[in-house]
Amino acid sequence: MYINRNDTIVERFPESYLTMLPITIETMPMVHFAPKSKFFQVSTVGCNFTCPGCISETLTSHADAVAGALQSATPEMVVQRAKKQECIGIVFCLNDPTVSYYSFLALAQKAKEAGIYVGCSTNGYFTESALRGLIPYLDFVNIGLKGSSDDRYRECGAASSDPVYRNIGILHDAGVHVEVSAMYINGADDEITSAAKRVAAVSPDIPIQVMRFVPFGEAAPDLEPTIAASENISVRLREVMNHVYLFNSPGTEYLNTICPACGKTVIAREFYGPMGCRTDSISDDGRCTCGWQAPIRGPISREQYTEFGMLGGYRTTRAIEMAHAILVTLGIRDDGELGDVLGDIIREDFIRGMHDRIQQIDSWIGLIEDLASRAGREEEGRTLISYIQERVEIITEGAARVSSRPTVYYSMGYPLFALNAERFETNLVEAAGGTCVNKRIERKGKPGVNIPAEELNLFNPDYMFISGFLSSPVSDYIHYCATHGIVTEATRSGTIYNVPAGWDFGSPRWILGFMYIANTIHPEIFSFDLEQEEREFYRRFYGITSDEIVQNRDFSRASIG
Repeated sequence: MYINRNDTIVERFPESYLTMLPITIETMPMVHFAPKSKFFQVSTVGCNFTCPGCISETLTSHADAVAGALQSATPEMVVQRAKKQECIGIVFCLNDPTVSYYSFLALAQKAKEAGIYVGCSTNGYFTESALRGLIPYLDFVNIGLKGSSDDRYRECGAASSDPVYRNIGILHDAGVHVEVSAMYINGADDEITSAAKRVAAVSPDIPIQVMRFVPFGEAAPDLEPTIAASENISVRLREVMNHVYLFNSPGTEYLNTICPACGKTVIAREFYGPMGCRTDSISDDGRCTCGWQAPIRGPISREQYTEFGMLGGYRTTRAIEMAHAILVTLGIRDDGELGDVLGDIIREDFIRGMHDRIQQIDSWIGLIEDLASRAGREEEGRTLISYIQERVEIITEGAARVSSRPTVYYSMGYPLFALNAERFETNLVEAAGGTCVNKRIERKGKPGVNIPAEELNLFNPDYMFISGFLSSPVSDYIHYCATHGIVTEATRSGTIYNVPAGWDFGSPRWILGFMYIANTIHPEIFSFDLEQEEREFYRRFYGITSDEIVQNRDFSRASIG
């Protein structure tokens, strides 16, 4: 990301940004600094690490492919835009500021001159001199920990873990608000517990965000721990750290701030997209009724800012990944060709309208058609659309003949995190001849909201589906229902199902999920051979001919190996 120009190291893309938009600080994520406040997010492209399963893989590992979408902006221009949109600060996240160090430093200096906050999300792998150059302009930092050992850091391309933990101490001693997000990989309990102990040696009051690993890219699916296992590790970390929070786990209660004196919930939060959360309520500026004060720094906003559609935080990377996923099924694998299309759509603010286009079958098909036209792959687009439409017609015609429509509840992660009423998955249920009870939920989140057990019991669904994006094993799901008073027709009859990974959201593979839903709720009508359909889809649109398909959660990479 740097070049040598006349014996001077300079950035390849100075003062050039992929995203510049307002977010709530919790989607950075940050939990103990300026809750509910509106910040101006900036990101560039590239990274100094190469971590397997990176959630931002398209913009970190395919920097050249998306560089065409970069927008030039001077530090003064960025600060002006932030203040015009009434943001109280600027935060650099999505990729690492080490690859845009000089641009970020200049921006941070201008932001401080303008009297607004500055923060960043980073892996923390700075030289000490580079970090000390930034510190006078930093108010808060989220350090993403890959683990504790040198071996784990070498997997990401670094030499050792020591610089990161050294820098946590330097930042804390300098008075910068520090939070750490620690990756929790299945089977790597020692890595995260050792990491917590190293952070606790600096200060046990540093908030630690446990990031349940979700395998993207080439990461193996069995590296993903369950939500239940992640909650168990969070309990263990609370033995050494005072503030432990669990992310990437829809429906978990381990995002809340609990009073250590009396056990009451002082700050309630819920899942709000990958790597993010949302603050639902704060009691008396973070003070418990017993008098304990939550250690919050910065102002607490009285109003909650809500990001539009898929903009803000890591949802933006998911939108780019979804466009990437369609282009891959059209046969576009070369970074140069990919970059021409992705660059255009990001530059045109195409991402802003994607949220609405991916909620209905017809508009999803229209999105494929649009991208095929932009890429000059009209014939490939027609082939994909024809495959999808043939199966859609079979299902919708069959659904029109059903004598009764079973009720279906669609959740993500744990049972009490309900997908939004207008989500694509709920529309697939309706199109397959079911009645999705999520349609009765008026509240909205991203991609859904927590609901009480009493509300789910009143819905009393015949079937319960667990999203194929962020899921729980059916066994954990049933256990949760049993221990939380959830009793429905589905729990009594055992009609609870995991949608296969990648089959209901994020890529054209949703057609496989549509057939899965139809088979499940109307076996008297539909009998798609899903193994054959999967092999045929992967052969025709991914060029994968092996019967040994290893499913993963990545949108654009349909299989690993």
